Amino acid sequence: MTLVVSALVTFMAPSISYAQGNSAASVGNMDLNLKKAIEIALAENPTIKVADKDIQLKEIADKEAWQALLPSVSANMSLSHSIQVAAIKTAMGEFKMGADGTTTAMAGLTMTLPIYAPAVYQNMKMTKEDILLAQEKARSSRLDLVNQVTKAYYAALLAQDSRDVIKRSYDVAKQNFEVVDKKFQVGKVSEYDKISAEVQMRSMNSSVTSAETGLNLALLRLKVLMGINTAIDINIKDSLKDYEKDLTLSKTQVNENELVNNTALRQLDMNKNMLERANKLLKTSFLPTVGMQLQGQYQSYSNDNWNVFKYKFSPSSTLALSVSVPIFQASNWTKLKSNKLQIEQLADTRTNTMRQLSMAAQSYRKNMISTITKLESDREAVKQANKAVTISAKRYDVGRGTILELNQSETALTQAELTYHQSIYDYLTNKADLDYTMGRE
Repeated sequence: MTLVVSALVTFMAPSISYAQGNSAASVGNMDLNLKKAIEIALAENPTIKVADKDIQLKEIADKEAWQALLPSVSANMSLSHSIQVAAIKTAMGEFKMGADGTTTAMAGLTMTLPIYAPAVYQNMKMTKEDILLAQEKARSSRLDLVNQVTKAYYAALLAQDSRDVIKRSYDVAKQNFEVVDKKFQVGKVSEYDKISAEVQMRSMNSSVTSAETGLNLALLRLKVLMGINTAIDINIKDSLKDYEKDLTLSKTQVNENELVNNTALRQLDMNKNMLERANKLLKTSFLPTVGMQLQGQYQSYSNDNWNVFKYKFSPSSTLALSVSVPIFQASNWTKLKSNKLQIEQLADTRTNTMRQLSMAAQSYRKNMISTITKLESDREAVKQANKAVTISAKRYDVGRGTILELNQSETALTQAELTYHQSIYDYLTNKADLDYTMGRE
């Protein structure tokens, strides 16, 4: 019993500091089952909201990428005053390039349009890959949250069932003590029997307190993962015994082809696609770019005052087609080499991840099979322990047994029931981890 409670305390402890900071503005009751817990968590947990907003950011970046192909328009205006203008000196004399002390006004509109921009095309495709990666990360967050909520829910069931078992054992110990105490008062039993019964009762009372603490911590962690107010009281009507019918060998099957649905592998594959797209983007540094520019201006030169409304302006316009051809830039080759190494590194990482996931899946499967085999023995142990309690109680009533036998039989029953519930919990948590590893939604 101590091991069970200690394990629960260790499992729940990381959530205590977070939960203490959770506002207790509202109080209420909530009937809960596993399906409802998962639905609430997916709707309320901040991690999921952050992942969804990340997808929105990537979609905005996608729009920015194709908007680079749209024409850009800019306007410019300038007013300059010549204090002393330059002169051209030749053998024929000196020629001033304007007049000293005059003002020049200029206003123009420029439109630039990319005609052939390979880097922009590749960047557009890369943002599409980035959106897919963001969506997979959001899926990963959901799968991880479902896995955590599921195991936290099962932990709450284990804590609740363990509390009920220990509470029943305490009630029995209390009844035994009251019976023994009455017999002691009339001299039918020894003081040793009374002391033994009292020690058993007080020991179980302490265990009940520890079990209640473990249950409260389990419910606290579940509330935090669900993203609900910690002041809300949760009523779980389930029991681990209700899930016993789900403990079948059919759910332990592992098809390694399913591992491709694992979110870690999918993200590695998408990162590989991103690196390959980045490789193509880097190669656009060797390709020419073609652009067109249309410019219109109004200008007025050599004005001897500052009143621009009285200037005489003359229009001009130009249409330019430009081609930029890269000849040599050493860093382009270095970037390509670095990109190639990253792709090879990612391939090695994927191979190692695949092996670890396969090993983990097989481990979960073997644990589930072992639990199914063990559960039959645990169920029979509970049955025999119940029988032993009945026999020892009758033996003690007729004076053929001792209080020690009675206490030992009750302790054995409590331990058998705790072990039985622990086995069901082990199967369910291993199945939850297997489903997460296989990427099953």
